[in-house]
This record gives sequence, structure tokens and C-alpha cells, in this order.
Amino acid sequence: MRAGIVLVAGWLAVLFCTGSVQAAEAARGVPDSPTQTAYLAEQLRKDPVYISDQLPREVPRSTAPDFAREARRLGVSTYVIVLPSSSFGAEPSAVLAGVHDRLGRKGLYVAIGDTGIDAVQTYGVSLPGAEDASRATLYELAYDATPREVFRHFVEVVTSGHAHQRAEQARAASEDDPDGPPSVHTDRTDRENQSFVTGIAVTGIPLTALLITVYALQRRRVRRAAATATGTGGADRPSTAGGVRVPATRGGAKAVGGRTTAAGGKATAHGGKKAGGGKKAGTGAKGTGSGKKGTGTGGRKGAGGPGPYPRERLLPLLAAAAVLGGLIAFTATQVFDDTTSGDGSRPTAADMRARLDRVTDGLRRDPLYTDPESPPALDAPERAHLRRRLRALDVPVVIAAVPSSTDDESGGNRDLLAKALHTRLRRDLLIVLADPGSGSIDLVNYGTRVDDMYLINRPRDLSYPQSTDPPLGHRLDQLLTYVSKSPKAKAGHMPYEPPAADDPVEEKALPGLFTGDFEPGLVIGTFLAGLLFGLVAAACGIVRRIARRRRTATGAPGNVRSPAPTEPSTAWLRRNARQELDALTAALEPVAALPEDSQRRAWECLDAAALLIDGDSDGRIDADATPAALACAIVLARAGRTAIGEPDAARFVCHRNPLHGVAYKRVQVPPEDSGRARTRARSLPVCEACRLTLGPVLRLRPSGSARRGAHAPYATLPGPLAALGDGTEIDQLTRDVREYFGVH
Repeated sequence: MRAGIVLVAGWLAVLFCTGSVQAAEAARGVPDSPTQTAYLAEQLRKDPVYISDQLPREVPRSTAPDFAREARRLGVSTYVIVLPSSSFGAEPSAVLAGVHDRLGRKGLYVAIGDTGIDAVQTYGVSLPGAEDASRATLYELAYDATPREVFRHFVEVVTSGHAHQRAEQARAASEDDPDGPPSVHTDRTDRENQSFVTGIAVTGIPLTALLITVYALQRRRVRRAAATATGTGGADRPSTAGGVRVPATRGGAKAVGGRTTAAGGKATAHGGKKAGGGKKAGTGAKGTGSGKKGTGTGGRKGAGGPGPYPRERLLPLLAAAAVLGGLIAFTATQVFDDTTSGDGSRPTAADMRARLDRVTDGLRRDPLYTDPESPPALDAPERAHLRRRLRALDVPVVIAAVPSSTDDESGGNRDLLAKALHTRLRRDLLIVLADPGSGSIDLVNYGTRVDDMYLINRPRDLSYPQSTDPPLGHRLDQLLTYVSKSPKAKAGHMPYEPPAADDPVEEKALPGLFTGDFEPGLVIGTFLAGLLFGLVAAACGIVRRIARRRRTATGAPGNVRSPAPTEPSTAWLRRNARQELDALTAALEPVAALPEDSQRRAWECLDAAALLIDGDSDGRIDADATPAALACAIVLARAGRTAIGEPDAARFVCHRNPLHGVAYKRVQVPPEDSGRARTRARSLPVCEACRLTLGPVLRLRPSGSARRGAHAPYATLPGPLAALGDGTEIDQLTRDVREYFGVH
């Protein structure tokens, strides 16, 4: 009986003492920490949208009205909880269920973490498609979407009425594309890529366009320019004069008195008068000599090539390229117009200090503070035990069991968090930071007389837990034991000043488009422009060479041309004369590849044509060139091109219309009575078409006048062309031209 009475009395004493301790703690204003679900339910009772103060950089609490505005579109009571994903633990739906049980209100409950929607639950309301909308949002949005954008997308899918279809389509698309949807925001790496591409485009595109344009214009000048002798026995090169390409004399030609020809490899000019058709053959008019226009043999300009592109014509092209580069840069600023890598939300000063104020307020009332938003890492007995240990220490120590992440106000810097707490508490103390998620423990000594080296050398498992280590409460108890046994220091210790956290606005701000890799892009763009231009030039050269070889292989480069008119205009004659001479000059460029007989006949035709239409030797078709001279130059140029591939076929041209081209057959022409004498029957060359049916005779204006009805048969006009009406050979025609101009 006595033993039983003693045992009962002992148990009653223990219960009395425990109740007294709890009552004393309650009287001192240190109630135990609420559970996670109770805390969240209490916050939702105040506002249906609760945003954790641990994510001010990613989801500022000041954006709660935006969540509420989107939630109202759902048409049912909606409760939104935004926490770090680690705070929901392994079962976010269980957290929502516990919050609903505590809150006791019907509606849609949404748990949003820093990586997306973690759970969606409906209690007492009907909202079709909520679960499907959650899955569709998971598949349709990229990983960098912010919680606010995630919730907005969720609401859009729910209200679309096609949540199930979109969820299935998004899931199928994710299986086909393992990389997932494209990023929602531009990060700094993307901005560097954009700057690099912009630099390439700003220089590459305008420079490529400039080089290709100048190349095309230069080729046009080359086509219009004739090859010119570089000196006595010099090589033949095209030259330009005023941008018009004219035929040049072949190698070895010698100019005397300003006229140049290639008959027999030498040329002489007779007299200073106009010969035959009024062409100038004056000595000394053009050529070498002091104070005379032009230098070099025969007075040709630009001997040895057309020379560089004229500067006065290049300046507008440079200005156009600069304008194009400016337009590309402006377009890039409109396309790459992102200025931030987030959704544009900016945390306020209150957002950035909200967690610090909460933790500081808790530590002022209790040396042990556990985060109510996180799953409990310490149970009630452990919390009570740690509080007793903290009060028993002769060193001021506080424990803050709060998680840390890069999205909090300190940017994940635990030293910076400790400094902020010390600044607010305003007293010397040893701050212990324990992460309830990872279990890590950090100590920062602010002014207490504790040997810091002793604390630094504490067992490793107290700071960096392993899977086999004891739980957080046990390790905190061990830490307090080490602190209680630590030797005293002579003076208080102050840690090094930690670096300031990045500004949340500057952290999200993107660098300018024309910074970073923009300059390397300019260099690469210049290099690529040169490379592309080289490829284009090489391709054009190959095409020209292939076309030239094909023309040479056919032996009749003049076969494919527009139909020859019966009464051509002077403009048509001038245009075709220039084109035919350009074509003959281009065909004569690979001189070494041509047989000797082809070279001789082609060069003689070119020289004779030059005598006919370039009497001033200024590289231009003479303004006073008669239609007969122009037509004769066309015939000679076409015959020269034919001679390159088939020398024998270039002997005769159609006597009816020499512009028809090569004559392969002959026909008998009956005698004609001219009134004074009767001609005999003759066999004259004709083209294939005229062999079947004689075509009309070529008719030309005598002097190129614009008067209508002035055309006359070409054989009646003065000049060498008339000889073709009698079936004269091309070789004889070239000799007649030289004789006509007094050149031997």
C-alpha cells in the first residue's frame, strides 16, 4: 500500500512539474510553434492567396492581387498557396487536405511551388478540367515560367473548356519532343547569343550585299570594256572608259597616230584626214605624247584592266550599306526587345524584408525559431528540450530553423542572413542556422567570447549531414553540448563582412543587345561576308567558264539570239553592237585555249569592228556612228564569235540580211537590170531560212536620222557593209574595213 501511494505521488509530481513548466513558458509569451497546416490555414483565413515570404525574388508577396484577379475568373472560391516546392514535402495534396480540414471552407485549393503547380484539389465545388488543366500546364509551359505565369496559364486552360484535350495533346507532344516547349523568358545566355547573332547580321549582311553589288557592277564594267593592249606585244585585257566596254586590239598591235588595228600585227595611220566614211585617222590625235589625253600604246585608257571601281560610285554604295546595317540593328532591337528574364514583377522593400522581420520577431520571443511554412523538422519534445538547453548556456545562442534558397532576400547566402538577423537583434550572440529541408547547420559568432577555432573543428556531421546521421534535433543538441564545453576567448569575435546580395531588379535585368558578344559578332560577320563573297565569286566564275566552253563547243555562239529585224532602229543597232562586242571580247579572254586560225580571224573581226564604231579611240561607241557601220560591227562581232568554235563556218554571211548570221548554203540569183547595165546570174550565200524562202533585204537609214521612210537597202549605202550584198567573204570584209579607214 505504501509503495503504491509513493508511486502515484511521484507520477503526480512529474505531471505537476511538466504543467508548471508549460504554464510558465506560456506566461512568458513563448507559445509552441503552430503546425504547417494550421499556420497556412490561418493565413488563408485572412486572404485566399498566400505567398511565402521566402521567394521575394521570384514571387514577391506584392503580386498577390494578380493571383486573386486570375482566381476570380474560375467562378468558384479559390485558395492559392505559393511556397518553395521543398516546403510541400513528398505529398503536396496531403498538405492541401490538412489546410482544408483546418480552414473548413469549400473551394478549389491550389498548391504552387517555385517549379510549377504541385497539387490541385477541389472540396465541395465542381470545377471540371482542373486536374487536366494542371497536367496541360505542366506539359505546355517551359521550366522557366514563373509561378504567376503558371497560374495564369492554368486558369486559361480551365476556362477554355478543352482542358482534357489539351492535356492529352501536350502529353503526346512531350513524348515526341523530349526537349520540351521553348523557353518562356530570355536569360543572359540567350541574350549573349542574340548579341552575337546581331553583330554577325549588322556587318555580315550589308558587307555581303556591298561586295556582291560591287562585284556585279565591276563584272558589268568588264563585260562592257574591251581588252586593251598593255604595250607593244602586251597581253590583252578588258578596259573601261566611262563605264562602256569596247573592243581592244590583240597582242602585238601597234598604234601610230592614234589609230589601232591588228592587221598583220602592226598598224599605221595615214594622214591627218578623214578616210572613206568620214572616220578620223589623224596622226597624233590620241596616243602617247606629252600633254595628250591618255597614256600607253594607242591612247587607250586603263590599259591592263578596268581598274578599281570608281570612288564616286562606291560612296553611295557604302552609304547604302551603312543604312542597311542601321536598319538591321533597329530591327534587332524590335525583335529582341526583352529587358528582363522574369515576368516583369519587381519586389518591394517590404517584400525583401518580410522574412527577416518574421524570423527576428520570433527570435526576440524565443531563442528557438522554427519555420511554420516548412514541414516540422523538430517535434514538440525536441523543441522543448532545445529551449531548456539554450536557456542553460552561459553564452547567448539562438537557433533559427529556416530554409534557404537563391530566391530569398539573401540570395541563398547564409552568412548574409545571419548578419541581417544580428543587425536587427542588436546584441552579441552566437547564431545557429539550421535548414529543416537539407539538415545543414551553420554557426556565425557575433561578439561572444567563444573560441572560434574550437567551433570550426567540431565534428563534420554536425554541419554536413549524411543519410546515416542522426536527425536534426539530435545534432543540434550535440552542437549545444560542444558550445557549452568550448573554451572562452579573451575578446568577442566578429566575422568577416559578407558580400551584399545581388539587387533583385538588376539580377533579372538583361544586358544591352549591343554589349557582350556583339563585338565578336561584328568580327565574325565580316569574316563570313568575305567567305560568302568568295564563294559567290567562285561560283559565278565557274558558271561563266562552263558557259564559255559550251559556246565554244557549239561553234555557233551567235545562233541563239533575238530575230534580226529587217529595218532595225539606230537604238537597236547601238545596243546590239555593244552586246555583241562584249560577247566577243569575253570569248577571247582564254586566248591560249583557242586554235591559231580561230584567234586570227576572231581578232581581225574585233579590230575591224573597233575601227567602225570607235573612231575616237575613247572606249565608247561613237555618237556619229552610222547605222551601216553599226550593222557591219554587229556582223563582224558575230562572225568572230563563230570563228572561235568553227573557223570555216565564219567565211560568209547571208547576203539578204547579214544580221541573219552564218551562211552555210548558196543560191542562184537571176540577173538584174539596173537600167545602165545588166548583171549576170550569180551564186550568193544565204542562211538556212533564206535558202528555203528568200527573206527581205536588210534596210538601213543612211545617217541614223529619225525621219520615217528613210530606210534604204544596205547594199546601196556607202561603207564596207555594202560588199556583203555581193557575197564578199568575212576576211575580205575585214581587209576592206582597214582599207576604208586607211589602216594597213
